[in-house]
Amino acid sequence: MGFVKWANEKAKNMDIWDIGLTKFTVLFATLLIVKFWPAIVSLDWYWYLAAAIVVAIRPMYRFFGA
Repeated sequence: MGFVKWANEKAKNMDIWDIGLTKFTVLFATLLIVKFWPAIVSLDWYWYLAAAIVVAIRPMYRFFGA
């Protein structure tokens, strides 16, 4: 069994609270990375916007259906 298939099976056991807590975990881990590597926040705002758009393409495509 591949990792993605295994992770998808495990994700089926999660409810909305687990998913929300996972998002907060990622938020706080990101804050920790920024705390340890402050140069990352010196990027211009449009780099963050571009990264957000690129990362959001697949989930939005799958959510709104094709």
